[in-house]
This record gives sequence, C-alpha cells and structure tokens, in this order.
Amino acid sequence: MSEIQGLAVHAAGAQLLPYKFDPGDLQPNEVEIRISHCGVCHSDIHLIDNDWGVSKYPFIPGHEIVGTVIAVGGDVRSLSVGQRVGVGWQADSCGICEWCRQGDEHLCAQSQPTCIGRNGGYADKVRVSSRFAIPVPGVLESENVAPLLCGGITVYSPLRNHGVRPSSRVGVIGIGGLGHMGIQFARAFGAEVTAFSTSKDKEKEAKELGAHHFVNTRDTGALKKVAGSFDFLLSTVSADQDWNAYLTALRPKGTLCVVGVPPSGIQVQAFPLIAGQRAISGSPTGSPRDLHEMLDVAARHNVKAITERFAMAKANDAVARVKKNQVRYRAVLAN
Repeated sequence: MSEIQGLAVHAAGAQLLPYKFDPGDLQPNEVEIRISHCGVCHSDIHLIDNDWGVSKYPFIPGHEIVGTVIAVGGDVRSLSVGQRVGVGWQADSCGICEWCRQGDEHLCAQSQPTCIGRNGGYADKVRVSSRFAIPVPGVLESENVAPLLCGGITVYSPLRNHGVRPSSRVGVIGIGGLGHMGIQFARAFGAEVTAFSTSKDKEKEAKELGAHHFVNTRDTGALKKVAGSFDFLLSTVSADQDWNAYLTALRPKGTLCVVGVPPSGIQVQAFPLIAGQRAISGSPTGSPRDLHEMLDVAARHNVKAITERFAMAKANDAVARVKKNQVRYRAVLAN
C-alpha cells in the first residue's frame, strides 16, 4: 500500500503543514478510503489547540470524512471497492464489551476516535475499521453529507434516543453549525419545532429550515412566555445560558439535552427538576446503527448541512475562519 499524504499539526495551536506517513499493512478488518471531502468540526479545533489535553503531535485532524473505498481487508464482507462511505468521530471499538454487544459502540471504553492517537481526514486517504465506514445513499451530495457524520449525528442521536415523535414539542437552542441541522431533523421526526436564538435576523432562515416558531432569547421575558411548553430541549450552544429559564420551559417529564459545552457548566435549581419530574441529559455522537439510520433519514427527508467549501490545501484558512465563527454553517475541505 502507498503512503498517505495529509496536513498535520506539529504542536499545539500550530499551522497545518504537509505530512506523509506509511500506514503499514492493511489490517484484516480495515478499509482504505480515498477521501473526497472532510468537514472542519469545532472538535478538530480543540484537538489542534490541545484544549482537551489528549492530542499527540504530529497528527492529521479530521473526522467528518466522505470518500470511496479503494482497498478492503481480508475479513471485510460488508463493503467493496468503489463504494462511497462516510466516517465520523469513531474509527474502531473493542467489539466485545457490553456496550458494543448492544449496538452502542460509541460508549465503548476502548473506543478509538478517528483523529486522536491516529491520523484523520485532512488527507488523501484514511483507514478505519469497516464497521465504522457507513455507506452513503446515492442522492446525498458528498459536500453536504460530510458534516452530518459528526455534527449531524450529534443532534440526530438525542432526538432518536429520547423518543421524539409527531406529538413532541421540541426546542432547538442555537442556530449554528449544530442547530441548523437539529431543526431539520426535529422537523423530519414530525415534531412541533421552536428555534431559540440570540440573533433576531435568523428567524426567517430558522423557519425555512423547518422551525414552526422562533424565540429571540435577547428579548427580556421571551423565555418566561414559553414556560411549561416543551417535551424536549436540545442545547447546541457552547455559551452560558439562563439554564433555570430553560428548565422551567419544559413540560412535566421533559428533558433538557446538552450537546454543546458551556464554559461555566450548568447550574440549576433542584426544585423544578423534582416537582416536574424533569431531566437534564447529555449526548455524544452516535453508534454505527444510528449513523446508518441518520443518513437514510437525511436522504428521504432532504436534510443537509449548509456548507462553505475550501480546497484541502487551504485547510489553514478554513480552520482560522471556523475559530472566528465566520463560516455559515460548516466548513468542508475538498480534495
């Protein structure tokens, strides 16, 4: 097998530089994928800057990958050369623990992320376990599907796993990289969807994406007016919020699910939790099962990320713009 050429970061916060490595022999359970597109996720920025203290340099970032299978290991039966596949946050798991056995591989203690301790998708090729290379339905455009593989599954999984259905009243907090996909998926589930944003000028777009209602959270008292309204609130923002106001916006037995990471954590009053039998939960990405299902739903309901394309060679420009929140809504690198 030939060497892999990509763009690696060699120290925390450094620029991406050309980097090549020999991946060695293809393992029996692996596939090699020629990459056509790779999304630039905020998680990549955290890894480049070593915000989480887990980065080992040099490494190639990137975990929202779409490409074509060009080689399959001897044990691989599920995929064949020439198939278009997507790879998200995870590249492998142990396959035998309690969580893997029940189809929750993303909760495996030995989960192998795509670009932590290994090289990811800002490259011409990548290798992953075949279980984590998900076939992409033909009607989906590679550029728009790439961000679904991390950002999309991050909002799809909680909607699915908390049982959102046509009777549900769902609120999506934040209309950005995650939220704009969350609105589309909540609408695909048949729910009544409300978008929450600090930007009044996002109302028109939120409604075009599928929201029935819009709440401008800068408007004093706007949250009080929707008290007791929602079965499920999905918070996609990485900024501090009035969490008690969102808690009281839930109906009895409602859930506030957090997928964005607020810097100061979440402080809430205990009484509204207890009295209304409400819950606060978190959700990471999702399992291969959920990824398969999400791509099928996206294909049937025309869900897609709104993207800005950059040439792979311009990855530093894309990273800089994502850092400054200047991309609407997801940056995608194209080979």
